[in-house]
Amino acid sequence: MSRPRTLLDKLWSAHEILRREDGTSLLWVDRHLVHEGSHHAFAKLAERGAKVAEPNLTFGVVDHYAPTRNRGSDMAPDIARMIRTLTENAEKHGLRLFDLMSPGQGIVHVIGPEQGLTLPGLLINCGDSHTSTHGAFGALAFGIGATEVAHVLCTQTIWQKKPKAMRITVEGPLGPGVSAKDIALNWIAKLGTGGAQGHAVEYSGDTIRGLSMEGRMTLCNLSIEGGARFGMIAPDRTTYDYVKDRPFAPKGTDWDQAVTAWDALRSDDSASFDKEVSIDARTIAPTVTWGTSPEQAVPVDAIIPQPASLPDGKSAAAEAALDYMGLAPGKPIAGTPVDQVFIGSCTNGRIEDLRAAAAVLSGRKAKVPGIVSPGSAQVKAQAEQEGLDRIFTEAGLDWVASGCSMCVGMNGDIVAPGKRCASSTNRNFRGRQGRGARTHLMSPAMVAAAAVTGEIADVRPLLQNRAA
Repeated sequence: MSRPRTLLDKLWSAHEILRREDGTSLLWVDRHLVHEGSHHAFAKLAERGAKVAEPNLTFGVVDHYAPTRNRGSDMAPDIARMIRTLTENAEKHGLRLFDLMSPGQGIVHVIGPEQGLTLPGLLINCGDSHTSTHGAFGALAFGIGATEVAHVLCTQTIWQKKPKAMRITVEGPLGPGVSAKDIALNWIAKLGTGGAQGHAVEYSGDTIRGLSMEGRMTLCNLSIEGGARFGMIAPDRTTYDYVKDRPFAPKGTDWDQAVTAWDALRSDDSASFDKEVSIDARTIAPTVTWGTSPEQAVPVDAIIPQPASLPDGKSAAAEAALDYMGLAPGKPIAGTPVDQVFIGSCTNGRIEDLRAAAAVLSGRKAKVPGIVSPGSAQVKAQAEQEGLDRIFTEAGLDWVASGCSMCVGMNGDIVAPGKRCASSTNRNFRGRQGRGARTHLMSPAMVAAAAVTGEIADVRPLLQNRAA
């Protein structure tokens, strides 16, 4: 009998074409997603006179540089050039492109699942680190560099060393105002940004099974911020209900056969993991970052730690982060004034995220300015059908088009130097949202709480007697 296998084992072996003596595997790629920043890889193809090996498996998306305003003739020249280059490459190689004006446009890690391009059991690559998002569907999904993007374009394969297997099990009910974003920030704060280094993380437990697909995508999206190569969750009925009838999903008898195959995509009961972590969901509170790394985070009702109290090697980084952020240790993180807010990104720009923020903002006014950028044109349309856009605009926030927006600051949406932003994004690195910007990561509901109070605030009192 074969040994019990993890989900990682099953997915890896299903895509492994061959393995070199050094243990590196050549893997087949089922979906390749490219965006404006992929122009370097296309240039490499042009240098060689090469073509895309499998045009029907490669999909283009306009997202990173996509302006959320002024998408007409007054678009910034550099941004217009980037978008035009992607369009030309897509036309040259016969690729399906979700361009700026497409009803399917949006952030690549939002529209992949939305279109049914993301399916259980697939290997998905994109030249973006948060490709791990797609692992929420029981897929093998990870970001790759420009040279690797070129290799996939040319061969529809990629060389990769198999990571170790790590399981994070979360059990118990989540408290009011606690979301998948808080689960992620909680474990990253506990284990550090290197806590999952060299591993693929599989999330399990009844808390995870109780999450929506939106929540699961948020969790897998943030896996790399804890050092993981990627994250994944075994597919189940929640997965199938989300995928069914999506444009690129299997239909008819193909669907029935697919579900039968997908049911096998789970770790065997006695499978062994290289690292195991267990978390009690009842101990997780709404969480916010105080520094310049996702691991520098605390519950909203906690104090900013003293650098000297942190483990060896982290005190100097904490001191530098506090200096950059303009914060003092030993003080509550709640009550820290913010200058602006942002709701959106591939981490938290889906319809569930917008509903959570709207539940807090409904009937209230924001004390600071902010932007709400839905993760896709379809999310935007759905939010407008539900009246969420009116809640945001009546509160005083800007409702803009879909794209990466203020998460990366490549598209005109930035935080000014020295300004402090409560953000639903995935990284609080120095300069991530603009040179000198100070970013505090938190859930969309927590961002909404910051908007209406003008400071970092516990969202839980604001949710009393409201649906969230």
